Amino acid sequence: MRFADPNLLLLLLLVPVVVWLLRRGARPLAIGFPVSGELRQLPPSLAVRLHQALPWLRGLVLGLAVLALAGPEWGVETTTVRREGIAIALVIDVSSSMSAIDLKQGDHPANRLDVVKATLRDFITGRDTTGRDLAAGDRGGDAIAMVAFARYADTISPPTLDHQALLGLLDQVRIVEQSTEDGTAIGDALARAIDLLDHARGAGKVIVLVTDGSFNAGEVEPLVAAQMAAAYGIKVYTIGAGSHGMALVPVAAGDDSAGYLSSPVTIDEQTLQQVAEVTGGRYFRATDAAALRSIYAEIDRLAKAPNVALHQQRYVELYPLVAALALALLVLEMIMVNTRLRTVP
Repeated sequence: MRFADPNLLLLLLLVPVVVWLLRRGARPLAIGFPVSGELRQLPPSLAVRLHQALPWLRGLVLGLAVLALAGPEWGVETTTVRREGIAIALVIDVSSSMSAIDLKQGDHPANRLDVVKATLRDFITGRDTTGRDLAAGDRGGDAIAMVAFARYADTISPPTLDHQALLGLLDQVRIVEQSTEDGTAIGDALARAIDLLDHARGAGKVIVLVTDGSFNAGEVEPLVAAQMAAAYGIKVYTIGAGSHGMALVPVAAGDDSAGYLSSPVTIDEQTLQQVAEVTGGRYFRATDAAALRSIYAEIDRLAKAPNVALHQQRYVELYPLVAALALALLVLEMIMVNTRLRTVP
């Protein structure tokens, strides 16, 4: 059981107050009678008991109305998704240098992050923008996690088979805007990805690291993180995103309207190659979108095993039933007070 807006349940605190006020206002009619003492000794009739219960009935109606407003939902079905695949962690550099415009998306120049996101979208779906298959394997069975990093590494998603949700999260990945968040913590990002894949049940475990710089932030050295990955049986494929020579970089990170400066492309290819070699992976230099796609076939050759998705539960909205019950009780109260429990004004 869950509620769409549980904050509305706080209104239930007012129900006892309403019941108390109703009971206080429901004063019995006093009629003079010569033998009232004997009458007091008689047990109360059913009508009297029902009349005394009317404030509680009104309180129950109000309580049910509040529950209906809160939107109760009941989980009626639990499913487990099992598919053949591998476990993959996509690790994306979002430092300010990823705003450099030196790659092409189609025939148009684009910044590095936009090209990386477009090709990762193709990678997740297994198809390019025209619908053409990019690789022999079906990505639908792969449990894919996502990490974004600059000075700090952040988990965007744990391993999931819900690739549509993952694509939505990928669309929200942005270049850092604050200088205090800028940097390239490659080792920390790898360590975060290793932790995400640690409990994955796929036969093959892969980290795809995309960066355009060199290690200059974080607490974990890239080679130390690579040794950790090798110990867990995780292959790391590293990708250096960027052209050769000079690249245009916005004056303000992430701001394409502030003008550009020409800056040298500095990718620590040696470290990236060593990280890949330690884990049994490969290093790729991506100077365009086509080069980024070159790792697909390599990853698809890895052995696959059953991946189990988290339990997914379907919820049914109960507010119509609760509201109908409240309305039925209210109608019952109105009928009672205007018939058998009707009192003299």
